[in-house]
Amino acid sequence: MRQFDVEVKVWLKPSVFDPQGHAVHGALVSLGFEGAGEVRIGKFIQMQLEAEDEEAASRQVEEMCQKVLANPVMETYAFAIRERGQ
Repeated sequence: MRQFDVEVKVWLKPSVFDPQGHAVHGALVSLGFEGAGEVRIGKFIQMQLEAEDEEAASRQVEEMCQKVLANPVMETYAFAIRERGQ
């Protein structure tokens, strides 16, 4: 088995209202950051994974995202996989 480092980014789809992003935008503007545009808040997940090869690791991460790490109805995700030690 090989060891992989995985990074997953999850964010709300553009059509979904982001109340946390809206609140942060309001705070930025109230603090004088007038140039701050729309703010969207997401998640960044790092993990280590053991798999036979990169393809198997990718399949596992895809399944993790679909079942646990993201809500595919409301969120979009992307991930990167890198073999440890490389």
